[in-house]
Amino acid sequence: MNAESETDRDARKPPAGVAVVVIGYDDAAHVTDAVRSALAQGPAVREVVAVDDCSTDGSAGLLDRLAASEPRLRVIRRRANSGGCGTPRNTGLDAVTSPYVMFLDSDDILPPGAVDALLEAAEGAHAEVAGGLCVRRELPSGREVPWQAHLYALHSVVPHPARRPRLVHDTLCVNKLYRTGFLRAHGIRFPEGRFPYEDVVFTARVLAAAPRIALVPDRVYVWHVRRSAGRLSISLDRSGVENWRARTEACRQAYEVLLGAGQKELARAVRAKFLDHDLRMYVRELGLRDAAYRRAWWELTRAHLAEYDADDWARNPAAPGRLIGRVVLASPEPCDLPRLRELAARPARLCPPYARAADGTPVWSDALPVSLEPLRARPVRALPLAVDGELRPCARGTRLRLRLRLRLRLRLRLHELYGRVAQAGPESVEAEWLHRDDGGVVVRDTAVPLAPCPSGSEPAGTAGSEAVALAQGPEPAGRAGSRAVALARGAEPAGAVAVGPYARGVEPAGAAGTTGTAGTAGTAGTVRGGAWSAEVAVDLAALSALGAGTWDLRLRIRFRDGVSRDVSAHALRGAGLLRRSAVPSVRHGVVLVQPYATHSGALALRVAPGVRGVLSVARARLRRLLH
Repeated sequence: MNAESETDRDARKPPAGVAVVVIGYDDAAHVTDAVRSALAQGPAVREVVAVDDCSTDGSAGLLDRLAASEPRLRVIRRRANSGGCGTPRNTGLDAVTSPYVMFLDSDDILPPGAVDALLEAAEGAHAEVAGGLCVRRELPSGREVPWQAHLYALHSVVPHPARRPRLVHDTLCVNKLYRTGFLRAHGIRFPEGRFPYEDVVFTARVLAAAPRIALVPDRVYVWHVRRSAGRLSISLDRSGVENWRARTEACRQAYEVLLGAGQKELARAVRAKFLDHDLRMYVRELGLRDAAYRRAWWELTRAHLAEYDADDWARNPAAPGRLIGRVVLASPEPCDLPRLRELAARPARLCPPYARAADGTPVWSDALPVSLEPLRARPVRALPLAVDGELRPCARGTRLRLRLRLRLRLRLRLHELYGRVAQAGPESVEAEWLHRDDGGVVVRDTAVPLAPCPSGSEPAGTAGSEAVALAQGPEPAGRAGSRAVALARGAEPAGAVAVGPYARGVEPAGAAGTTGTAGTAGTAGTVRGGAWSAEVAVDLAALSALGAGTWDLRLRIRFRDGVSRDVSAHALRGAGLLRRSAVPSVRHGVVLVQPYATHSGALALRVAPGVRGVLSVARARLRRLLH
């Protein structure tokens, strides 16, 4: 009888409703699109609360006209601009009457079905919070990049956030649905006023309250990234050091909130996330800033990292972010920025030189003896391997027809890393090109063998150097039609990869301290390590067939035990490198190719086929000159 009564009550209970709080300031071009995307979710959305943060561009009027024909929309006008996102979100949160609430920014949208997916998950799991996949959509290209996709790969329920510490990496508040009563019962609100990265603190407050969380793989939020906009969003405008100060403060508060709630593991995870994500992102851009910014950034970072304790540094000590942090702490002034930038890349690259202390311990440099000993225990599949890349166009005639074949020649050099590479035995490398605007489009080249370089060809680079000489060699002499051949001149045959590490200047496994500058055991100084090289003939015709675009190079290095490591290539600079070239093409007439180094120093390639492609490059160059 009780069961029947409960069924009757469930039948009479009104369906759960969701409120969507939309905030905006001077965004007349996009705010109505955001509101309409919320209204289009269907009957699950009981109300949309649009909070205008004292706009001056007519945004409020547009919302009022929309509300006149849409009874679910309520517009709230703030009398003074708050300077941030937290205050208008709090204003909207105070106004909602629905059991659940979501947040939406005026320049983004909710994709169809987003609210239904989250509401069903929350109701089915009796969860206080439900989260789904957010995608960053780069405009105008339309390229989409999933945010923290691994968290949302499958439907799952997390009974307590401490069981999934990785949750602290998803600091967004907009890809989640919250039970309104839960937020109010725990007094969870956003920081008020101008507080950039307010969602970092809000998310920490949510996790500190230990909610039951449902996760879904559905796309529930589209984050529009407009880097060419006249006014960048708060999170994208990183040009001033105050942005970094705000980020470190938000991370500090998130840590304190979780620690104060007794969530020690989650608090530790916040610091780990800062090292792995925030620090690496800003280090990649540090070389673009002026000296005053770099000094201020360095000082702020050292002050923040000085709060970390031994346990923070002991966890995953060979991770790139921790190595970068320890270098920053050890130097009172900015140093080795090009090398730090490479280590901050994804995947990380630790470029030579490789120094040792007097006792043979691997260290950052002779001048800055920060221990790199943890690298010796790191799996080879996670090592920050350094591969130099040199890309040159190569037009070659055929014997049968007087026409040019469209080719690119890619020379690669893999560096030793304190004996770990020789120990693992690199055997081959496979190059693949990923289309920048459509990551699903990949052009792969045949795997080629890696061979040890002759001992006399080792570069003599200095600490912080960005240009390391490659072993020069003839063009490949492979079979007609082969897309990838090896190797540099003087290299051993492919079958001899694991032969004679001593003869090649490669440090054998277990021979710590045997390859110092003077070649004497235990001598401090820069390691003269070994290297392996390969040459790949890239099929430029396959790249240009897709039209104008940018391609990112990724390499897969395979070792003799079957383990592989995905890396990017450090773009070499020097005479004749990273220069735009016009390559003749039978199909297109001409193809413009432009090898270049990304912000993180990785090798990438721009391709513009045909007259249309040439004109598009010319127009883009003209726009840059005019602006």
